[in-house]
Amino acid sequence: MVAEKELEKKGAKFYKINRGGDITYHGPGQIVGYPILDLDNFFTDIHKYLRLLEEMIILTLAEYGLKGERSDGETGVWLDVGTPFARKICAMGVRASRWVTMHGFAFNINTDLGYFDHMIPCGIKDKAVTSLNVELGKATVDIEEVKQKLLRHFEALFEGRVIKEKASG
Repeated sequence: MVAEKELEKKGAKFYKINRGGDITYHGPGQIVGYPILDLDNFFTDIHKYLRLLEEMIILTLAEYGLKGERSDGETGVWLDVGTPFARKICAMGVRASRWVTMHGFAFNINTDLGYFDHMIPCGIKDKAVTSLNVELGKATVDIEEVKQKLLRHFEALFEGRVIKEKASG
């Protein structure tokens, strides 16, 4: 575990929360999506909810020519599953209370993967972590473009429309 002083030097903080999985990273270069849904209005099946979130990422990766996959027993989205080169591109951890969802996913787009050197992400020791820009061999990927693709797939998979409201103030 990295000491508090080391975290401060990196501009990072550690927060203990109650959600699925083990330690993960949220930071610049990621799309962190925490959909808040009342699953009573869709289906009351947390596993189906997770699989649909994974499918949203898999469909988005396909638009970039990448084959995202599920890995048996490991939530999230992976590349090259079943090979020595398997690597995670999207972590997931969700919780629901009275079928209202909390937490969600962290999709590595232009993420500084060095942060993962200081932890065992999701408690998985034998697999690497990657990001979309690394996989595409680009310095950066347009995050807004990726967000639009994710949103389109989310709406299709959940058969609904996301309504964005401006904050008052």
